[in-house]
Amino acid sequence: MQNNFIFSTVPHIVCEPGASRRIGELVLEHFSNVAKALVVTDAGFLKTGLVEPVCASLAAAGMTVTVWSDVVADPPESVVLQAAADARLDAVDLVIGLGGGSSMDVAKLIAVLVAGDQPLAQMYGIGNVRGPRLPLVQIPTTAGTGSEVTPISIVTTGATTKMGVVSPKLYADLVILDAALTVGLPPLVTAATGVDAMVHAIEAYTSRIKKNALSDMLALQALRLLAANLETVCADGTNLAARQDMLLGAMLAGQAFSNAPVAAVHALAYPIGGIFHVPHGMSNALVLPHVLRFNASHAQSHYAELATILAPGCTGTDAARADAMIDAMTALCRQVGIPTSLRAFGIGEEHLDRLADDAMLQTRLLGNNPRDVAHADARAIYAAAL
Repeated sequence: MQNNFIFSTVPHIVCEPGASRRIGELVLEHFSNVAKALVVTDAGFLKTGLVEPVCASLAAAGMTVTVWSDVVADPPESVVLQAAADARLDAVDLVIGLGGGSSMDVAKLIAVLVAGDQPLAQMYGIGNVRGPRLPLVQIPTTAGTGSEVTPISIVTTGATTKMGVVSPKLYADLVILDAALTVGLPPLVTAATGVDAMVHAIEAYTSRIKKNALSDMLALQALRLLAANLETVCADGTNLAARQDMLLGAMLAGQAFSNAPVAAVHALAYPIGGIFHVPHGMSNALVLPHVLRFNASHAQSHYAELATILAPGCTGTDAARADAMIDAMTALCRQVGIPTSLRAFGIGEEHLDRLADDAMLQTRLLGNNPRDVAHADARAIYAAAL
């Protein structure tokens, strides 16, 4: 673990059920001279009616409000560019991401594209965003991606490939965690996004290069909250206290992996999402047990430490406790109804080479993995997940 490290996160967080209904007063408290707010969401969330109280609160605080609801999962460049063009036309001066990871990722890029003149194509990679940014508020509606507290935005750049924009400029100014916005999530979406958040915590805790004392602390507390509440919220989506704990856990995991980045689980999940349009959390869950087993030889002591949370009754050697941790995560995925086979999504032996080819392009992520991953390793992991 690194004793010398830099840790960054968002400056202001409000964690409170119902807080999104008073966003107007929160915006006035944290920003000056904002008149035109843009709420970025997707068509599905717009239909829930939960966007309306947010807009009403902003209007009551004296702001003009526009809603942009054309965000789609795994947003392509065309969606990001259209959103930014529309926002520029409306002369907005505050951007609010309200939704899952895709809506929040698009909101981040709108904020930098509208404020400056740098083309999106120049922003891909790490630390390449320059120029100003509009004020940015993030309000997650799923307990999963942690995007509200990450400096990362993922864009689909080709037919199936994804690229990341990673920059401190993408950190929001204000984050609102309001579990009332998550009570309508279907159990399977709740399960997949919850497992995604748990993967963030596990991969941050075992990240090879930037693992540090603060990220470890956050990852452990995130895992405690998520493990204690995931089955509850899947069984009873109206349990507001458990939903709020899930949101907090997902955010803490987001803070952890923003500073100690994720690795091979995500690298192998991205092609599954990009090629077969499997939701991101589900893609992570499908490869998770197999990546954990692959990494066990190099992350055994860390997995043994995580077993204290995930398999609290286990004892014995580090190897035995690491195995128990992997078994516990695998069992939890099954318990909350997540399919365990790639074949359930139409993925077969004939697709393994292409998946492995695409996974090897994720060099930003693979470099963080506790164990080096070669093409043959990636293919073998996908084969095990069939």
